Amino acid sequence: MDKLHLDQHISGQFNLELEEIRNKVLSMGGLVEAQVTNGLISLLEGDADLGATVSQSDFEVNALEVEIDEDCTQVLARRQPAASDLRLIVAVIKVITDLERIGDEAEKLGRFAVELAQPGEIGDYRKALRHLGELVKVMLHDALDAFARMDVDAAVNTAGKDDDVNREYRTLERLLASHLVEDPRQASKLFKITWCARALERIGDHSVNICEYVVYLVKGRDIRHTSFDQVKNEFLQS
Repeated sequence: MDKLHLDQHISGQFNLELEEIRNKVLSMGGLVEAQVTNGLISLLEGDADLGATVSQSDFEVNALEVEIDEDCTQVLARRQPAASDLRLIVAVIKVITDLERIGDEAEKLGRFAVELAQPGEIGDYRKALRHLGELVKVMLHDALDAFARMDVDAAVNTAGKDDDVNREYRTLERLLASHLVEDPRQASKLFKITWCARALERIGDHSVNICEYVVYLVKGRDIRHTSFDQVKNEFLQS
């Protein structure tokens, strides 16, 4: 299992600063996970109150992003980190950007859950949305776990699950498009459900990004435009 062990520093305070930043990122990740879970529950169960809560709590994620970004800026200015420490700060800045965007997608789920809260609104699509949502939730959790453990193997394997998410999303998208042709009067509802499915698919994409940052952090390699088959061949067999 390929992991990164951060260097120990002459300054114990520097160690504490880096650990505090990592812990804040994980707290932000936990908050975002809860938002995604609650957004999905509110959508599937037609819980308008929970949906409203999710759609109105995005400020907490935004505040954490600003706080962590400022912490990273202070470390860069005062400590001038190098090697793995610098990669950690860069990776953190990228990770919190994706977490903030996942929070935005969760906010969409909550907002549309309020608009689709009437009985029967998503009845025909509940099973497909639930399946897609569960895949995405697992991806997000595993991506954050890979970051917490700085585990390349787990990151690469988690990113590979995006194929399943994309396949489920395309299936649901085709179903919705077909129903739109059959009954254009349902256009407003069908478009809202499509946007919910798209929000879930985007959460999967952001989870992949987090996995890519784990590889960058541990290996020092930017793999954003590299196929994961190639990444697996290079890293998982080494």
